[in-house]
Amino acid sequence: MSAPLSAHPHRSAPRGPVVCVVMDGVGIGRGDKGDAVAHAHTPTLDRLRTLPSYRALKAHGRGVGMPSDADMGNSEVGHNAIGAGRIFDQGAMLVNHAIATGAVFESAAWKHALAKVAKSGEPLHFLGLLSDGNVHSHIDHLIALLRQAARERVPAIRVHALLDGRDVPGRSALVYVARLEAVLAELRAHGCDARIASGGGRMRITMDRYEADWSMVARGWDVHVRGQGRPFASATEAITTMYAESDTDDQYLGEFVIVDDSGRPIGPIRDGAAVILYNFRGDRAIEISKAFEREEFTAFARGPRPDVFFCGMMQYDGDELVPESFLVAPPAIDRTMGELLALSGKRQLAIAETQKYGHVTYFWNGNRSGKFDDARETYIDIPSDVRPFQERPWMKAAEVTDALIDAISREHYDFVRVNYANGDMVGHTGLFEPARLAVECVDLCLGRLVVAVRRLQGVLVVTADHGNADQMIDVEKGGIEKPRTSHSLNPVPFVIVDDREPGGGPRVRTEDVPEPANLGSIAATCLELLGLQPPDDYLPSLLLPR
Repeated sequence: MSAPLSAHPHRSAPRGPVVCVVMDGVGIGRGDKGDAVAHAHTPTLDRLRTLPSYRALKAHGRGVGMPSDADMGNSEVGHNAIGAGRIFDQGAMLVNHAIATGAVFESAAWKHALAKVAKSGEPLHFLGLLSDGNVHSHIDHLIALLRQAARERVPAIRVHALLDGRDVPGRSALVYVARLEAVLAELRAHGCDARIASGGGRMRITMDRYEADWSMVARGWDVHVRGQGRPFASATEAITTMYAESDTDDQYLGEFVIVDDSGRPIGPIRDGAAVILYNFRGDRAIEISKAFEREEFTAFARGPRPDVFFCGMMQYDGDELVPESFLVAPPAIDRTMGELLALSGKRQLAIAETQKYGHVTYFWNGNRSGKFDDARETYIDIPSDVRPFQERPWMKAAEVTDALIDAISREHYDFVRVNYANGDMVGHTGLFEPARLAVECVDLCLGRLVVAVRRLQGVLVVTADHGNADQMIDVEKGGIEKPRTSHSLNPVPFVIVDDREPGGGPRVRTEDVPEPANLGSIAATCLELLGLQPPDDYLPSLLLPR
């Protein structure tokens, strides 16, 4: 049972708000030619780096609950860690364990899916992101599910493959399709009719989030469910054809449907089928889940909804119960900073543009929808553009800043959290110059926040959730350079601007024993800055004891 926080014995809250800024995707790179952060004109960040409170934090791998330190951090696990004050095993690790132990195949959802198709004779459909990016999904998970389904004598399987090119190299889809096709051929050799049925780029179909562009989900519905789309004989043919037609990376490739010799789609999702969405991350899985499950649905012209059993790899929204059935239980995150501040009677403001609004609300609150206290919490969503991010690298940073400054100038908030999406969303394009401009936009807005928070006699905490724009180039064997569209493994900045302290900021811990400090220590730090005693099981504050 959660309880209000007690006053800190040695620290007091400022007169103004404590404002925590998350510069999404702005890590600390090597300063080389691919580091758009280092090459950007950032006078505000340059000044902040000179404060005594500046240091780096780990934002990837085991430091944010991922299986290994070879795994990138991401916005979901980063905001979970910042908001929870502790590190929880995340989706990838939970799924790895469930598959290794066989628990996933003993789940009620798995058994229901197989029973459904055994009775109907329809295929078992697998839908999800096809890569080893380990941010939303992992191809190893899909292959394990496919092989187990064949072992349990499922007669027909169809895969609806969403192409990545974002958490992995931009044009790597053929590598993953070849690996999948080899497994499907193996299953066919043992009597299971297993084939790819449809696909398309993840930023073109199916994987919208925060209701930013439901037309993406509508296009996915057309190819996956209705079998309506550009026809090809194979996924390989579809990808190679579209590669030849433009320089578009995988994430934006058009939707396609695989057809037989007579031109008929080989895998539309029909009555009697079962559908398993094998992504483990929730934000880009919720909308397509609702399209399959919701009786009342108006987001797009869905048409007749097939009578299928639908389940997710995990439950993507525990409050809205989306989806109703799932293979692996998500991490149980309790007593987040937001919940404890609400219980302690503190007023909170969360603000971001739509692309990252769920991160400062849902993920920050431990994968929980809604507010803890309607009277004391304000959430502001600034609608994002729907134009390509490279064409609008400034995104809505100025509008977010305007709204934030207006809000804290009108009324008092104890704690404010804000996300600037630019470094991440523009970084994912793999285009250096737009990424550099994106970082400069964030720096300009950060400069405005420094002035506004100082005027209110508040405290500013600046950090990031993971790297991205800090590594825009990958160097492959032979010195070949390729644009990088995925996150980096670099640490992220952390700094506190507090004019109550000599030097403009408090002294912070710089020794990392036994492990490097990570994002999980930010919550305790912010609570201490608010004059509150952090819970004993939170990761320790970064502030040096007084």
